[in-house]
Amino acid sequence: MPEIGYAFSCEEHRPSDLARHARLAEEAGFSFGLISDHFHPWIPRQGQSPFVWSVIGAVGQATERLRIGTGVTCPLIRIHPAIVAQAAATCASLLPGRFFLGVGTGENLNEHVTGVGWPAPDERVAMLEEAIELMRELWKGEVTTLRGDWYEVDHAQIYTLPDEPIELYVAAAQTRMAQLAGDAGDGLISVLPDADLVSEFEDAGGKGKPKIGMMHGCWGPDADEALRTLHEVWPNGGLKGPLSADLREPADFEEAVQMVRPEDVAGDPHGPDPEPWREQIRAYDEAGFTHVYLHQVGPDQEGFIDFARRELLA
Repeated sequence: MPEIGYAFSCEEHRPSDLARHARLAEEAGFSFGLISDHFHPWIPRQGQSPFVWSVIGAVGQATERLRIGTGVTCPLIRIHPAIVAQAAATCASLLPGRFFLGVGTGENLNEHVTGVGWPAPDERVAMLEEAIELMRELWKGEVTTLRGDWYEVDHAQIYTLPDEPIELYVAAAQTRMAQLAGDAGDGLISVLPDADLVSEFEDAGGKGKPKIGMMHGCWGPDADEALRTLHEVWPNGGLKGPLSADLREPADFEEAVQMVRPEDVAGDPHGPDPEPWREQIRAYDEAGFTHVYLHQVGPDQEGFIDFARRELLA
């Protein structure tokens, strides 16, 4: 079965709480976690969005063994890839053997804030490919000058580097990104148990590399109440098509999720029964994923972590 990890939802929780959840997750037996990297929450009622690089430092201090990666960082627009490369190198130095950088093409929700504009999907893939190349060059620790199609660095050098190479995972939901992940990444991140995506990743060079899937759900003692929480706090999980990438502001998502009904998110595990969680974990296993990390929607992280310790991690 896949290795089980924990999702740190920066959209829902304050920094000090995320650090506390990390300690509890480690004590319960979670071996790794991914933390979201957002400027905004998806919808205003989620209520939070701390700066991920500060939170990673706090999580590192609160834990001793837990591996943590960004799930995921967009090194394209809001933050230049050279700065992301430095941030990742610092985290990997602070947490030796316990940090990895997850990257993806991002969402307009977070990237529009600097006023640069939102590129087309094919442009974002090309930008990510160049950003990865640039970050890997900088991680060599040498003076680097590059002038690419999208990014430039002028005599840049990262001095604080970890002893071991920094692992970089690529998020993918379609063929071109799976191929990029297999070719340029050290692992795959996805939100669907898609066996075809895994095959495309492996065919592009991903054989033997980690493959991480994400699950959403809401544990609670009452199934109806858990479904209400899932629908009220994370209705964006029920949106289809390109909306998640292209909508601009939390208020836009607030309008869009009016079309999402409770039954549209009811396929995610909710309530006290562990079997739906196990069933989805098995689906990722059958699709070829090596790791799965679990997002507990809502405030009751302590109850979920205890549930996972008893029912999913034993």
